[in-house]
Amino acid sequence: MQAFDGKTNLYMLAYEAPPKIRLLRSLSIHGSDGMQVLDFGVYPEPEYDLPIFCANFFSSSTTSIVVLDLNPLHDVVENDEYREKYYKSLLPVYAKYADLLPWGGKLTSESVKFFSPIVIWTRFSTSPYLHDVLYSAFKDYLKAWLLLSDFGEKETNPSGIIANQEAQHRYLAWREEKDPGYNLLKRLVGEAEAKTVVRNFLFQGVNTLGTKSFLDYFPEYRCEDGTINEKRSMMGKSFERCPWNSRGEFIGS
Repeated sequence: MQAFDGKTNLYMLAYEAPPKIRLLRSLSIHGSDGMQVLDFGVYPEPEYDLPIFCANFFSSSTTSIVVLDLNPLHDVVENDEYREKYYKSLLPVYAKYADLLPWGGKLTSESVKFFSPIVIWTRFSTSPYLHDVLYSAFKDYLKAWLLLSDFGEKETNPSGIIANQEAQHRYLAWREEKDPGYNLLKRLVGEAEAKTVVRNFLFQGVNTLGTKSFLDYFPEYRCEDGTINEKRSMMGKSFERCPWNSRGEFIGS
């Protein structure tokens, strides 16, 4: 897809890989002004409680903003079992990059609940060296996700499958509504196309995996007239430092 400026190009690829990968998709944007964007995600089939692979990279001529994570499908603050199952073995991978790609500043408590103890959230002045570090981290995190998927066990209990499916749908509903790249897409290709890309491509499944709306999951965002409050943060604190300790436990400050 070409942007309105006739110079910026958007490239979209999507795959499925049964029996474990429901959707693997990639959106990359290359602008004439040095802007580069990568939005890469891997979503498991509902029969698996695997984390969701998430890589969101934005780079301009001066600044790079990064989120790289294996987003938890289920709670990792209170749910020790899920955290131990998927993240304990990956803490050394995170530690390898924690100093090179340090915590990027304030992150709202509402966003944090969708991240794991190994999330890389960072921003830095654009640097070829750090881009090499970031590429290495991307490869290590993707390898880690693929290894987890190799050993992922299929859920056979219908209630477990339903729980996984609703958890993924809740995640998609949040990401669709709160996608930080939406305004950039709207500027590049217009509001209608931007909504199509976000809903039917980036977060494909929000129409099919469930029927609940964003406000069903997050009623605190409901305005008196029934619309969604567009403020990014509604409650809780912002975390200026990583809220997980070296053991992957949530410490909140």
